[in-house]
Order: sequence, then structure tokens, then C-alpha cells
Amino acid sequence: MAWFKRKEKGIQTATEQKKDTPKGLWYKSPTGKIVEAEELARNYYVSPEDDYHVRIGSKEYFEILFDDNKFKEFDKNLTSKDPLNFEDTKKYVDRLKEAENKTGLKDAVRTAVGKSKGKDLVIACMDFAFIGGSMGSVVGEKIARAIDYSITHRIPFLMISKSGGARMMEAALSLMQLAKTSAKLAQLSDAGIPYISLCTDPTTGGTTASYAMLGDINIAEPGALIGFAGPRVVKEATGKDLPEGFQTSEFVLEHGFLDFIVHRRDLKNKVNQYIDLINNQPMR
Repeated sequence: MAWFKRKEKGIQTATEQKKDTPKGLWYKSPTGKIVEAEELARNYYVSPEDDYHVRIGSKEYFEILFDDNKFKEFDKNLTSKDPLNFEDTKKYVDRLKEAENKTGLKDAVRTAVGKSKGKDLVIACMDFAFIGGSMGSVVGEKIARAIDYSITHRIPFLMISKSGGARMMEAALSLMQLAKTSAKLAQLSDAGIPYISLCTDPTTGGTTASYAMLGDINIAEPGALIGFAGPRVVKEATGKDLPEGFQTSEFVLEHGFLDFIVHRRDLKNKVNQYIDLINNQPMR
């Protein structure tokens, strides 16, 4: 059975000399498609083979939407406090510090103003990487201030939602943000200023129950999870099996809670077209 044995040794590399492939060079989509990181970025962070929209944050959305990635950020150093002295398995202040060190963000939303297709646009974009994009007092305050800026300067407002819902560590203070942001959006509407709401994966909980569904036009990315409670919770509450594709953006569109689904490569053009439609201006 000598043919089972290797007579000559091939190239042998000592263990200490072996190198792992650097992280971040490749991305594997949920369907198993492999794409190079640079190609993914060039394709608006969408897997070219299966059209899967990878979760991205404010950094990437600002790059996509603002002309030449130029913008002025608002309230960039606003941070959360811990008035409730919340402590579960970990102190809230420690969670905040850990999230800031991990992400380089101060909280779960960034707000900014810049040019998009040559015209001013205010954008508030959530970051899921910061404690699941949870909505606390800072998130509500930054969104409210961004809306105030839109009203004062009469600039259209775009909200990009990506959230697990209210931040439990702030309890009622978090829930108050639903009312505060909704009231500010009512003022924006009374001023006749366009508001576009973009739901991305995931848009759930108090976010869906407030600003995410209050746009003059509500749009979403393909395949995004959109709902108030998650599918598991809904199934347990109703005791029934859920329809196929339940709470995907396609399902939500079919049932009348969205106006359009927009591919990320078309996002900048479409947002500006919708704003022009609301303002009754010629298409750009």
C-alpha cells in the first residue's frame, strides 16, 4: 500500500511562518457568495452576484449621498448620560464607553448637511454598530436638532433608519423620543419642507413606531427587515405561522406601508427625484 504514502515532502512552511488572510479583504453574503471588499465598496456595498445589500453605517451612506463626500456634521460630540444609574450585567456607562471605543462613534446616529446632486440636503443616519442602533435620548435630540436646522434653513430632510428599537437602558427617556421626533416632523410638515424616510435592515421597534414611517415618501432597501416587533415575538404572540417573507421590505410594500423599494446604486438619484416631486420642481 505504498501508494498511500508520500515519498517526497512538498513545500513545508513552519507554523510560525504561516500567515492568515488579512481580515476584511473578502465578504461572504448570506447566500454564500464571495466578493472582494474593494469590489463590494465600488458596487455600493451590494453583493454583485446575489444583489444582497450589506449592512452599512453613516460613513458609507454619507459617501453615497453627499456630493464628493463633503458635509458639515452637527452635534458630533453629543453623548448619553446615565440618569437612571442603570445596571444589569454591565453598567450602562461601561456599555457606552465600550461601544464608542469599538465604533469610533459617540452614539447611534449622525446628522449632517451637505450638497446632494448640487442641492442642500440634511441627513440623519443611524448606525447599527452602536448598541444595535438603539434609540436613546441622544438619538432623539440629534434628530430633533437636525429637523430644526431643516426648518430654519428650509432644507429637505432625509432620515436613514437602522435600529433595533428603543434603548432599554434609558427606559421612559428613550420612549419619550418617539413623541419628540414625531412632533418635530409635524413642524417640518407644517413648514412645507420635504421629508424622505429610508428604512434599511433592520428598522424595528420604536423607530418604526415613530419617525421611520412618517415620511412624505417612505422608501426602503431590498430585503430589509421592517416591523415593530420581531418575527419570533409576533409568532409567539399570535400563535400562528408567519407568511413567507414576513416583514421584508417587499412584504411591507405589498401591504401598503411603503411607497417604493430603492436599490442602493439608485439611492442618490431617487431621493433627489422624490424631493423634486414633493416640491413640484423639474427632475434632476
